[in-house]
Amino acid sequence: MGNMLSTLKHILSKTRKALLLPYNLLRFRHFHYSATVKHCMKITPRYVSIKRNVYIEKNCRIEAVTSYNSKHFQPSIIFEENVSIQQNLHLTCANQITIGRNTAIASNVSITDIHHPYEDINIPIEQQDIITKPVVIDDDCKIYNNAVILPGVHVGRHCTIGANSVVTHDIPDFSVAVGAPARVIKQYNFATKQWEKK
Repeated sequence: MGNMLSTLKHILSKTRKALLLPYNLLRFRHFHYSATVKHCMKITPRYVSIKRNVYIEKNCRIEAVTSYNSKHFQPSIIFEENVSIQQNLHLTCANQITIGRNTAIASNVSITDIHHPYEDINIPIEQQDIITKPVVIDDDCKIYNNAVILPGVHVGRHCTIGANSVVTHDIPDFSVAVGAPARVIKQYNFATKQWEKK
């Protein structure tokens, strides 16, 4: 009985995916037929590219910001091949955010390329013009629960970002970074072929 229910669920899931494909092809900037995007809290699909085998779990907010105050933007959000996103991702983009191939993002992660300046004390922070800097999370990374990736950050290839970390600056390839602000605590040494503490 259990196997039959499991098979039925699988068939229903495949059928639903097939029925949604034409709709997703029309509304996304790019959408590969093998991708799965579950019900999002909010998504602006015309600015989102979804490549092969991307999986996005439910309750994510993937939002492109096209205007703020009097400024206009051309945002681009790119999920490369085999990206896996767990629930409650909060991603806001007015410039460009790229998530590299085979990168896995755990639940409740925040990623933004938008900074709200606070310098002018005569204007409420939320009403000041935003500043944008692109964000790149490179291939083969793992971003753990509740991490925050801030504007202008480039996380290199094969990096681990620890739970609850706040990434404020670039992280080099083959590194482990933790903390708030995040700092590199380990990096792979290709000469010794070992992970070494920093």
